[in-house]
Amino acid sequence: MSRFAGKVVLCAGSATGIGAITAQKLGREGAKVVLGDLNLAGAQKVIDQIVADGGEGVAVEFDIAEPESVQALVTKAVEYFGGLDLMHVNATDRRLNRQDFDAVTTDLAVFDRLHTVSLRGHLLCTRFAIPEILKRGGGAIVYTSSDAGKAPANARMSYGIAKAGLNALMRHVAYRWGREGLRANAVSPGITVTDAMIGNTTEEERAEMGKAVPSKRLGTPTDIAALVTFLLSDEAEWINGQAISINGGKLMAIG
Repeated sequence: MSRFAGKVVLCAGSATGIGAITAQKLGREGAKVVLGDLNLAGAQKVIDQIVADGGEGVAVEFDIAEPESVQALVTKAVEYFGGLDLMHVNATDRRLNRQDFDAVTTDLAVFDRLHTVSLRGHLLCTRFAIPEILKRGGGAIVYTSSDAGKAPANARMSYGIAKAGLNALMRHVAYRWGREGLRANAVSPGITVTDAMIGNTTEEERAEMGKAVPSKRLGTPTDIAALVTFLLSDEAEWINGQAISINGGKLMAIG
């Protein structure tokens, strides 16, 4: 299957988890993958797998918090493969998850760092990628958001606000450049069992999380990758400006 034959895709923050699985799927389906991450060794491992599967790709070390680094990543994609058609932005700073509490107690440094990575960094990727995507006649951007940007919670205040802001950025891009052939959407995963999650939770804790989901299991990175690749593909040409929940039914709209 070659849904992305001839397409160049930038995967930002994709050395592990959802991003890595998505990048591999894109590579298997014909995309030329430029994978940027602070974890260059991890990014190279993903690219090595893409190449082993018969695809093409290059790993680039980059810091989503630094404008020069983001611009260099986009430039590398254009120089290496001749242009840019698609982008998946998937970066976050998981180290701060257990320091992000409520509006009264969260350290402002935690708030600022999460917004630097999860919102400002996504804006930087958007700012530098859009002109290149438009040169190719348009394309698509998919951001990894979260249901935390849609529903309230007692904790992770900074993360939830950043994701709500990211949804607004996505809608801005979709509305501003939609008529020029650029689509933007976001995926909003619910509880997803990544390697990082497995390393930070017990089997009993994950079982308890599962009680809140009206499905027989929790999500996997493969579930999210399937939706991201669909939204990046031409099959999703009529989907624009949407933050789509993928959560096993945990968050349902009523009415």
